[in-house]
Amino acid sequence: MTQHPQQLPSIPPPWLSVLVPAYNVEPYLEECLASVMEQTADLPGVEVLVRNDCSTDGTGALMQRLAERWPGRLTLMENERNWGLSATRNAMLDAARGEYLWFIDSDDKILPGSMAALHDIVATHSPDVVLCDFAVWREKPRLKHRLRGERHRRTFAGAARTLLTDRCDALADVLMPGELHAWSKITRRALWGRDLHFPVGQCYEDMTSMPLVMLRAASFYYADEPWIAYRQRSTSVLANPNLSKALDQSMALKEFHMALQTSGCADHARLQLALAHQNARNFIGSMRFVDAMDDLNPKKREAVQRIRANFLAASPLSPEALCKAYSARGWWLRRSKLQRWLKASETA
Repeated sequence: MTQHPQQLPSIPPPWLSVLVPAYNVEPYLEECLASVMEQTADLPGVEVLVRNDCSTDGTGALMQRLAERWPGRLTLMENERNWGLSATRNAMLDAARGEYLWFIDSDDKILPGSMAALHDIVATHSPDVVLCDFAVWREKPRLKHRLRGERHRRTFAGAARTLLTDRCDALADVLMPGELHAWSKITRRALWGRDLHFPVGQCYEDMTSMPLVMLRAASFYYADEPWIAYRQRSTSVLANPNLSKALDQSMALKEFHMALQTSGCADHARLQLALAHQNARNFIGSMRFVDAMDDLNPKKREAVQRIRANFLAASPLSPEALCKAYSARGWWLRRSKLQRWLKASETA
């Protein structure tokens, strides 16, 4: 009798990869990972990848201790040198095996019930993109923070708790609130392909990459509840602006605008307005930093010119058309702010 080798049962790939880049986050990492591990203890099919970007504090040693705390449930990775956030995320993206990807910042945490809610949405609707809201997490919250609505920040302006299949409308409803971070958007790994990654060496990398990913999506689902606690801390990258970051902000959506021209959404009026509006916010934010520079600084005039040029190149509407659209909707303050900074950019 011919004996055939016994075939081992194939192990299905995980349905979700949670990707946590780590750099000098020793005070925060345990709380972040605990929020994930507690919610996946009884939820199979989730892989958790943590990659150390050559931290100079005790982050690496903490990762080892946490791996011992949750044996076999954490995949630890290490950069041979400090790569920065984008390159670290890209390496994790390439290593991930899950059908869906969820990037979590190592100083944030996921809120109770979020993982189960995500699993139910994926099992029921199988959307290409799942969007969630977030809560701003402050060490010392005050009444003014509560009045600002920081307990629940919305990331989407469209319908919730239903499968959405109009890509153009969905992109407009993503861009209008301007919350374009990677951690509030869970995406199919297939959307990234081999050609789409986070831009290395550039700030506002989420704003550059996430619209491009969603431009490839055919279906969206918005869960209108906070799944992420977004920690506010003074040492974060965006809390410490500089000229390079201001320039990166001004050009963050240029590539998306170019990609939009060859899509079926190029002439979508709501999307044009939303993209123009977000570019106006980027323009104003960049200009505010540069305006505070010393007038004798030789880089100031050149920076203003570059920021204005980036705004004109990234916006589907001219400044005049955008101001007219603001007026038509009664958005007088938005129009006034834009006109002020456009004038400042002309006279710098």
